[in-house]
Amino acid sequence: LAKLEKSGALDEWLKQHQYDLVVIGGGSGGLATAKEAARLGKKVLCLDFVKPSLKGTTWGLGGTCVNVGCIPKKLMHQTALLGEYIEDARKFGWSIQSADKKLNWEKMKNAIQDHIAALNWGYRVQLRERQVTYSNAYGVFTGSHELTTTNKKNKVEKITADRFIIATGLRPRYPDVEGAKECCISSDDLFSLSYNPGKTLCVGASYVSLECAGFLKGIGNEVTVMVRSILLRGFDQDMAERIRSHMMTRNIKFVHAVPTKYERLEEPTDDKPGLVRVSWEESFEDGNKRVVTEDFNTVLMAIGRDAVTDGMGLETVDVERSKSGKIIGRREQSVSCPYVYAIGDVLEGCPELTPVAIQAGRILMRRLLTGNSELTEYDQVPTTVFTPLEYGCCGLAEEAAIAKYGKENINVYHNVFIPLEFSVPERIENSHCY
Repeated sequence: LAKLEKSGALDEWLKQHQYDLVVIGGGSGGLATAKEAARLGKKVLCLDFVKPSLKGTTWGLGGTCVNVGCIPKKLMHQTALLGEYIEDARKFGWSIQSADKKLNWEKMKNAIQDHIAALNWGYRVQLRERQVTYSNAYGVFTGSHELTTTNKKNKVEKITADRFIIATGLRPRYPDVEGAKECCISSDDLFSLSYNPGKTLCVGASYVSLECAGFLKGIGNEVTVMVRSILLRGFDQDMAERIRSHMMTRNIKFVHAVPTKYERLEEPTDDKPGLVRVSWEESFEDGNKRVVTEDFNTVLMAIGRDAVTDGMGLETVDVERSKSGKIIGRREQSVSCPYVYAIGDVLEGCPELTPVAIQAGRILMRRLLTGNSELTEYDQVPTTVFTPLEYGCCGLAEEAAIAKYGKENINVYHNVFIPLEFSVPERIENSHCY
């Protein structure tokens, strides 16, 4: 206590602050945390400010999952599946007169965006009902227990709180390649495009890249996936290769290369996607490398995502971060600043999954505010990849199990399983189900 008193930290802890808790980030995890703290009787402020994407795309309350992630991705995946169900229906006896199956992109996009807008409004209502103060403002740490916020009207305000929760999530990464930022879009932009993206190149081996490639092909677009090495790093590689094999049977092209240049040939309009020339080096059988070029209507950059922690003044309060910008924590609490916590994708070592962020936020609030000893366990979390043939997993990948226990100490069981509903249509997927 004497040491704390001498440093002034004790006075700071005992000082009366404006809020019990400030949550920075209005995504699924941040909202769940704010609502749980308010339910437990605390005075809570939730800050949410979305910096526009490089293409100027922005969105409302709810974070990545609701606006530019899980929700629109799953709905567009469902759109693609419905196209398949139309064909299946004929095999099951339905008489479908028209053979012309065509998607209206604008109608689909508007329906999905209307649903998202309803969710945005619902979150605002929920915060108000739980008496959580909401501010569409950008917060920067400017002192101990202190944030300076700036809203869209450039109104500046100083805010103090006992504790801060950082739940700012991740944003798409762009490579340092000529033309990448000028010519490519990201998943932040795809779901609200006013035009069908047309012939598309998906750059990256991430689940975002593969999922988008899958549903774009499913709605009738020509799609190429360009990868540097393995698919789905961190997932079971046997399953990753099965996903690649299945996508190739659907005429999704895979190219092993890294783009070296992007060049805009035609600008997009409200109803047309434009044209981008992509260059890369390809190795040939004679051992030589040659520059290959191909034109695409749209290039989707999906090589990874970075933590949204720059420009927040974290160095002012000595919050330690990893090389990727994520906050290093011990059970969600910053290892270097005791009144700052992190949940969700922005926390080092946390699975990048919406339900995990929601659960972690709720459990953290109960632990801090009620003395509950429950902890969030970050292993054994199930997840799904919504490629055309969906992949679900839980626990260790085979490679991770071998690394942890040794190959001689594990057994791998294989089983082919064909869903009953696939049997009558005799889908091509039947040879890939596993």
